[in-house]
Amino acid sequence: MSVPAQAAAAAPRSVLEGDRRSPAPSTGSAGTPPVAGRPTRQYSLDVLRILAISGVVAIHTVGMVLGHDELRGTVEWWLAAGIDIGAIWTVPLFVMISGALTLSPRAHAAGPGAFYRKRFVRILPALVVWHVVYLVVARMGLRGERLTIEGLGVLLFDARVFTALYFLWLIAGLYLVAPVLVAFLRDGGRRRALILAGVALGFTVIAFLGSAIAARLGAPRPIHLGALTLWWPYVGYFVAGWALRTVRLGRRGLVLASVAGLALLAEGVWQWGTRAERPLLQTLMPIGYLGASVAAATICIFLVGVTLGDQREPSPRVGRWLIRLSEASFGVFLVHLLVFEVLRFTVPAIAAGASLPLMLGTFAVVLVTSFAISLGAARIPYVRAVF
Repeated sequence: MSVPAQAAAAAPRSVLEGDRRSPAPSTGSAGTPPVAGRPTRQYSLDVLRILAISGVVAIHTVGMVLGHDELRGTVEWWLAAGIDIGAIWTVPLFVMISGALTLSPRAHAAGPGAFYRKRFVRILPALVVWHVVYLVVARMGLRGERLTIEGLGVLLFDARVFTALYFLWLIAGLYLVAPVLVAFLRDGGRRRALILAGVALGFTVIAFLGSAIAARLGAPRPIHLGALTLWWPYVGYFVAGWALRTVRLGRRGLVLASVAGLALLAEGVWQWGTRAERPLLQTLMPIGYLGASVAAATICIFLVGVTLGDQREPSPRVGRWLIRLSEASFGVFLVHLLVFEVLRFTVPAIAAGASLPLMLGTFAVVLVTSFAISLGAARIPYVRAVF
């Protein structure tokens, strides 16, 4: 199922950039008191971003094994499903991290115009360049496709130029509405943010549930998401990242969130693997980015991550590497599919994707190579503008 420096001394290059300084953690029953001398950077978001991009690469590589029906039900197939479906939280988590940073009032202090200039100067070059790269190199060059003007227009309108490039349109849409959200949230505190996040996520889940039920009853009412509308189902995740960024769980809450997150992911793997036998369950509780169980699992992972990540400050050396790898994650997101496409073109066994050990090795090669390319590109003037 293949469906992406917070330190003052290092300016971030990621499209998911925002206010990188760590806010004081919330107090009360849900969290622990602020800790004196805590770091100015919330390294937990760096760690979560690195884990999330690793999961995205795993989905696109290891997930190929699930396309082989002859392997269905084998240990190898179930392990691949555990990796692929078990990483389904990665894209929603990226959106939560983006919301935690982008919705900071500090990021909007100079007004909407300054915010838009800063964000879109970074995202628009990447959007244009990588669409051209994947069209020319991957689709036309490696795959030998011949696209008509009409076909290209449809691909662009539907945000289907290449796998995962839709995320650029998604995040651009969230950037557009970010100043409106910030203005609404500014005087309402965390309570207002939590309410808005819950309402937005609930509305999305119900909307897609209604569409699925209608299709099952023989009266399909599909929801079409294209380049200009991809963002709206993710507003709930976006605001939830901001609302939950300061929550620090106590020991009991940490255990409960960890167990709940793992249980939800395990159920998702089992449900997806047996969906043919349980179509009603898949209709009522779909395993996808916008399903209720995936949303709950993602929130659990976010809360566990920010709680554990802020319990101990990394050494200066480790902190610098976390920053570099975190900032490079956007470049990895952009380039890893091209690296994978080249490997598929040159190695027939990888193109077949029928061996889990081979695809695990491919995952490692694609991840390391993509990080190397992204880290190297960050040192090259002009090139780094699209990484």
